[in-house]
Amino acid sequence: MNQTPTIKISCKNLNKIYRSKKTEILALQDINIDIADNEFISVVGPSGCGKSTLLRIFAGLDEATSGDILLDNRVMTGPGSDRGMVFQAYTLFPWLTVEQNIRFGLKLKKMPKPEADQIVEKYLSLIGLTDFRNRLPKELSGGMKQRVAIARALANKPEVLLMDEPFGALDPDTKGNMQLQLRELWENEKHTVIFITHDIEEAVFLSQRVYVMSARPGRVIADIPIDLPQKRGLDLKDTQEFIHIRKKIHRLLHSRDFGNNLHATN
Repeated sequence: MNQTPTIKISCKNLNKIYRSKKTEILALQDINIDIADNEFISVVGPSGCGKSTLLRIFAGLDEATSGDILLDNRVMTGPGSDRGMVFQAYTLFPWLTVEQNIRFGLKLKKMPKPEADQIVEKYLSLIGLTDFRNRLPKELSGGMKQRVAIARALANKPEVLLMDEPFGALDPDTKGNMQLQLRELWENEKHTVIFITHDIEEAVFLSQRVYVMSARPGRVIADIPIDLPQKRGLDLKDTQEFIHIRKKIHRLLHSRDFGNNLHATN
């Protein structure tokens, strides 16, 4: 008998309005989603639909105009160490080495050095950069920089990892390898991950579930479960099952009648 999954994050009737003296822009409208503990979900949608705004609200870097976001049934207010963030831009400290960047949050927590050393070694190994531990960010490729940024976020043991198009600036080959490494990291670590992307193929490959958003005002028009094997290699992208899901999401994003697609699940 299957157990009902524990809900890690709930988004309840969330709206976001940007107001100025002359204008009022409804960016997000009536967002309602539930994300299970240890689930990897992606959010896709056209440019300007509010994907990144939604993620910033999850992170506590922006405020909803109305509605709530609950983490473990508690209303989230402001940023917190329970959430880690990885951006598209490389946000490493340029004056710190790879090892020092990963260690940064642990120092802020005043974690005992032996414990911090173990965590740093673990993530250097997981991201395959042990031999680059003493390099500065300027000596790394784009993919390496993002691996360090992901390791730095995970080293702080966040309950939720928030990722805003982290591979958007990478070339196709590096991007594919990063997707594979992130998927493997998630299989090992099982954090709850919310991943923002405009790349449908990326969303399908990485995720257990994909939420599709409409053009502004951003609304959730579909909740698509990704019924693909748990263990995934890049050759999965060539299978008929994968292509079918990718095409389905593509059709939703290019449908003119968003209303009829609300809350589609199959």
